[in-house]
Amino acid sequence: MSLPEAMYLRYHGLLLPRENNSYESLKFAQEFKFEDDDILVVTYPKSGTIWMQEILPLVLNGGDLTVIHTIPNWERVPLIQTKRFALFVNKLASPRMLGTHFPYNLMPPSFYTSKAKVIYIMRNPKDIMVSSYYFHQMAGFLEDPGTFDEFMDKFLEGEVMFGKWTDHVKSWRSSELADRIMYITYEEMVQDLPASLRRISDFLGRNLTEEVIQKIAENCSFKTMKTNNMSNFSLMPKVYMDSDKSPFLRKGTVGDWKNHFSSEQLARFISVISKELEGESFSLPWSLD
Repeated sequence: MSLPEAMYLRYHGLLLPRENNSYESLKFAQEFKFEDDDILVVTYPKSGTIWMQEILPLVLNGGDLTVIHTIPNWERVPLIQTKRFALFVNKLASPRMLGTHFPYNLMPPSFYTSKAKVIYIMRNPKDIMVSSYYFHQMAGFLEDPGTFDEFMDKFLEGEVMFGKWTDHVKSWRSSELADRIMYITYEEMVQDLPASLRRISDFLGRNLTEEVIQKIAENCSFKTMKTNNMSNFSLMPKVYMDSDKSPFLRKGTVGDWKNHFSSEQLARFISVISKELEGESFSLPWSLD
């Protein structure tokens, strides 16, 4: 086995880390039965998954902080494709909060016929790539990213977890879910979290007071989450996530890519992404330049 095959499995052409995915867990996901009141958070990796695992329980339970201080984030909103999912799913109260990195076309059959609601978070791919680069350095279950330039090649070719960013976004943007899906960007959430919380609250039919919105915003700030052991992955053994190499919750900012991309890299990145999104019916909420 070469290094990538030793650390990843291939699933419909996508690379998935063997540490938290298996052919058994993927089969379990495909056979999973969605309920009409399920709420699904969908992200391409490093787009705000952990953030939404913090936000969603608080929006649904009216700002009661107990859950985010007593249950690790991966149990609160478990990812349906992972090995752990089968262990947690039966403990989830209705409405169940679920997550996935799957593209739209790989969702279980029961999803398409259900009325489950979806929150899809998009993030500027340049910042995703930077975040992913550091994550590969600290995650013992992912291959070493090499140089930034080498990692950019892999990212643009889709030889990273869950494939190409453009494929993921295209699949969910062209999904025919109508009012079942809400699109939000990581950047919107950074810029004005209370406004984003109001949108999420309305979408989920929760009528939260301004006081509760502010309380949730305060407790879901990057600074607060960084100190919450149930959210910052400090419970993970160092062999899996070595925060000495790079903290899991690193910066949580917008535009950190400017500190990493050379002008040549930027031109190459924009060229590839733009070409792959040519002719799409949706436009990106940020400029790629």
